[in-house]
Amino acid sequence: MFTSAIKNFTGFAPLGTVLVALLGVGVAEGSGLISTVLKKLVLSTPKKFVTVVVVFAGVMSSIASDAGYVVLIPLGAVIFKSCGRHPLAGIAAAFAGVSGGFSANLLPGPTDALLGGITTEAARLANPTYEVRMTGNWYFIIASAFLITLLGTFVTEKIVEPRLGEYKGNDNEDVMEVTKEQKRGLLFAGIALLVTLIGISLLVVPYNGILRNPETHEILKSPFMDSIVVIIAILFLIPGIAYGIGERTIKNDKQVINLMGKSMSAMGSYIVLVFFAAQFVSYFSYTKLGTVIAVRGANFLEATGIKGIPLLLAFIVVAAFINLFMGSASAKWAIMAPIFVPMLMGIGYSPELTQMAYRIGDSATNIISPLMSYFALIVAFAEKYDKDSGIGTLISTMVPYSIVFLIGWSILLMLWFIFKLPLGVGVGIFM
Repeated sequence: MFTSAIKNFTGFAPLGTVLVALLGVGVAEGSGLISTVLKKLVLSTPKKFVTVVVVFAGVMSSIASDAGYVVLIPLGAVIFKSCGRHPLAGIAAAFAGVSGGFSANLLPGPTDALLGGITTEAARLANPTYEVRMTGNWYFIIASAFLITLLGTFVTEKIVEPRLGEYKGNDNEDVMEVTKEQKRGLLFAGIALLVTLIGISLLVVPYNGILRNPETHEILKSPFMDSIVVIIAILFLIPGIAYGIGERTIKNDKQVINLMGKSMSAMGSYIVLVFFAAQFVSYFSYTKLGTVIAVRGANFLEATGIKGIPLLLAFIVVAAFINLFMGSASAKWAIMAPIFVPMLMGIGYSPELTQMAYRIGDSATNIISPLMSYFALIVAFAEKYDKDSGIGTLISTMVPYSIVFLIGWSILLMLWFIFKLPLGVGVGIFM
């Protein structure tokens, strides 16, 4: 307990993974690249596709820590209002995408690294060599991005907006356009991204590529897959710097370092969480308590006959319920993973499947949990357009999204389970 505390902390898998990924994401966010891309995406959309794009942009914004909450949600209200629609519907649509679709994206991001690291530590209680990669849920979250976009659009236009009625506000509000400097920054970032992708491709695509497996020349189980976190960080870092140079938000190397430092300073509470989570997982491993619970739990599940779809649905509901009272996804998973991951491994289910089931339940109820860290901020945005809005108003507005997301997302996972589709790169439903 005392002699291994530091070793437990520094050796905890998610720590380095998350911090390295955020070095790149922090520069892209701090330079203004991510917020400008979101703004450009929404502002360039025809009116009839506004809802789709606002929800989709919200889903994609989860790649950054707070760009969606701070930029996209208020922007959604402004865009809807400028189209003659209720601004609260814009807030709801954006909030549903940003927070309800937190575990859906076209790209793996810091959340994949964070939860994957915790899952790895939990899986090693049953299999000491098991590793969950950032890409472990990639295929499923890609499909989820389109599903959540469609479901969010349906709920906004068919349920939420009709209930809100016509907006009576008279205040005029200008939509902030993308400036000339921001457009130049986007051009620089686009060129930088293209060059970076070409450079990485030259290391991977050729049969004898440096990042391929030196013996089998495969891409799976290769240095490329082992380097995925660093590569993702680079894909954010270089375009982020290029954007900053183009918009002149970055003028020298010191500012780049400052942006990296700012992203690290925001992770203070996470590092504290990691320290205690690392000890918790280590104690489980040392005492074999996790193994005992996993084996007995697996035996109990086998004895009751609860397997497959009913078991996964029950787990999703449990995760969704717990999320109402405990906001942090990583904190909950650090507690739940050492118990449920080895337990479900014991009956043949991959850690990535358990992780994805957890993520569905966790994301679906984010938007109705007052304990979600940005909930008060969303209430403040809503009060700008309706002074009578409060916590209850926001929750009642978001409940339809939560129910539809939970049902639709669960059905998607069930289809994945039935057809035994891969969840991510080289990862299936079963062990």
